[in-house]
Amino acid sequence: MTAPNRNTLWGRTILSELAVAGIEQVCIAPGSRSTPLTEAAFATDDITVYTHLDERSMAYFALGQARRTGEPTPIICTSGTAAANFHPAVIEANQARVPMFVLTADRPPELRNSGANQTIDQQKLYGDAVRLFQQLPKPASSPRMLRSLRTTVTQAISAALNPPSGPVHLNVPFEKPLEPTDIPEDIPDSLQEQAPEAVQGRNDAFVNLTTAATVPESVDQLVSKIEDSSRPLIVAGPADPRSEAGKEVVELAATIDAPIFADPLSNLRFSSYNNRNDILICSGYDAYISTDQINTIPTPDLVLRIGASPTSKSLRKYLAAIDTQQILVDPAGQWREAEFTATDLVTGSAGETIKRITASVTPASDNELTTWLRQAEQTHWQLINGIDVELEGSAIKAVLDTLPEKATLVVSNSMPVRDLDRFGQAKADEITAIGNRGASGIDGITSTAFGAASATSDPTVLVIGDLAFYHDMNGLLAAGRHDIDLTIVLINNDGGGIFHKLPIESFDPPFTEGFKTPHQLNFRSAGDLYGIQYQYVNTVSELAKACKHSINTSGTDIIEIQFNSEISHRNREQLQQQLQSKLSQR
Repeated sequence: MTAPNRNTLWGRTILSELAVAGIEQVCIAPGSRSTPLTEAAFATDDITVYTHLDERSMAYFALGQARRTGEPTPIICTSGTAAANFHPAVIEANQARVPMFVLTADRPPELRNSGANQTIDQQKLYGDAVRLFQQLPKPASSPRMLRSLRTTVTQAISAALNPPSGPVHLNVPFEKPLEPTDIPEDIPDSLQEQAPEAVQGRNDAFVNLTTAATVPESVDQLVSKIEDSSRPLIVAGPADPRSEAGKEVVELAATIDAPIFADPLSNLRFSSYNNRNDILICSGYDAYISTDQINTIPTPDLVLRIGASPTSKSLRKYLAAIDTQQILVDPAGQWREAEFTATDLVTGSAGETIKRITASVTPASDNELTTWLRQAEQTHWQLINGIDVELEGSAIKAVLDTLPEKATLVVSNSMPVRDLDRFGQAKADEITAIGNRGASGIDGITSTAFGAASATSDPTVLVIGDLAFYHDMNGLLAAGRHDIDLTIVLINNDGGGIFHKLPIESFDPPFTEGFKTPHQLNFRSAGDLYGIQYQYVNTVSELAKACKHSINTSGTDIIEIQFNSEISHRNREQLQQQLQSKLSQR
């Protein structure tokens, strides 16, 4: 590697180490102080560069890529508030265990607390939200410093990927000149010959870091508890991006006749596993599992839980209300159960731990809970498939019905993910469902979807509410800038429709102006501004037709459908009452 000055050498060393570690793309926002990193990114042959004008949208774009691939996409920005705009996505990555690699350029340390322009304290800017923070020294051209730099980058990648995966942050100070300007004697002529590995790196990562497998020393106690149960239940919450436990969970369920409550973001609800006749993957539980049903449902006598906390509030409250052994399996040994009623926490890879349990457990059958749930599923989905009223959930159902056998579905927080939980029936198609459920914010959703779409050749559809769409309209620039295929289904209920689910609905004021906050925006102009095809549809059947056409054509499309949120919620409540009535008659 040759470089005209130490800043350029420093930047190229960082990027080359990222590339040799398998990083294939980076995201960059324009800025002066990050020039050595930007120049290095464009000079690295094995890395694809995505440029963005908005740092917040860019960070969520990278988050979306990592959600889809399980690998971090480094994000690079200049100093000052540019770095602060990464913070929301860093928080989401932390909460949701999404690998992320943050590179913030900074002014030299001596300028801190001097009043120098665009200079803030960027040390530990993201607090405890990152797995690793490292304040890098000012660039130097000594062999030891270059080896240290490569080792630091390798360690940061490892920290981003190992359980619990998440964001890491390297703060990189640079003095001028920032451009690849030749500076005589800035780099010793003998450096390459004196320390070839420090300058060029090695054939693979500079340091090979081996992490011990997180598997319990013994699963005998777990096996014994399962064998002592007659009504076991498996709850699969939203999956971590790097989780691959689906096959093992299904095999255990088949062995012990345990039904699976599969969260829509679990990678189990929409998968080929639904073709199996020896397991029951439940997807309607949000409607029929509640504390009101405790006396009519055969109570599980053991619950095995993997993944994050379930999307369904009904399920969370039900699990808190039953007096049952609940075993959490988590690769990082962290507590992800906010009701605090679980009885056991097992530190271990869910896939490997469950695989070992299956190999040792005695097969079982005739689980009366499975029988009850099979009938409840049938009753629920017969009712849902007969919907003929105005209901936002029917839009989610229509989108699911139009998706091809292999696709990516991104759902916004607020109502879309809840409607996917309630109206998204399990199916055997390989649909990767993604949602930002770590911190459950409505910011950055569009950019997350664009990032996910850029990382796969599968058709990708985003279902988003109007407020979340408004929050991230800057993210729409990625459509033309990076030539991304994405179908955006915009469900517009003119404000915060989800607040109709809360008791505050009965108090107006302040409900309308303080919570629902109608905006009356015309989103057609957003399509005009960003050069995106826009279509307004009046009915769910028109939505299905438009969605199918968009999926089968290239480019990004916005398809908007409007609902009256109050009517939609009242119809949702009526459906719930009908279901409860049918279940009580069994």
